[in-house]
Amino acid sequence: MSEQHAYKNSPLQVGDFAPDFTLDKDGGGNITLSRLRGKNVVIYFYPKDDTPGCTTESKDFRDYISDFEYHDTVVLGISKDSIESHNKFKGKYNLSFPLLSDEEGSVCAAYNAWVEKNMYGKKYMGIERSTFLIDKKGVIKAVWPKVKVDGHVKEVIKAVENL
Repeated sequence: MSEQHAYKNSPLQVGDFAPDFTLDKDGGGNITLSRLRGKNVVIYFYPKDDTPGCTTESKDFRDYISDFEYHDTVVLGISKDSIESHNKFKGKYNLSFPLLSDEEGSVCAAYNAWVEKNMYGKKYMGIERSTFLIDKKGVIKAVWPKVKVDGHVKEVIKAVENL
């Protein structure tokens, strides 16, 4: 898709078409974003399975999944972790939505979630915790970069309710 390549070097914004992708999911099989047209989609990028912030965020999405489902919205978690890691993480916390593996990082890059980070003066590349709300036509309706976990899922639900 041409739209996927148009965003490689610029941040995605509200009103842009969401770059399409196909990624393997926990439990087997894969998910293609464009096949979810007709439903709203929340994609949240997170750094690593079974780490404190990522676990809290994932459990919050789990705890409010019925609110998303009520509004015809699919939740997808994406990190660079392996399917094996996702399977363990999902099972340990009874997560009720797909976790997608982007081991190559192409989707993270397309959504500008693969960024240079700085910890204690050391620079490295990693996933920036970020969330995208995509409407039933594939258009980005909200973007949350540099997500702070506390209260984030409730904020996303409010945005879904206003679609």
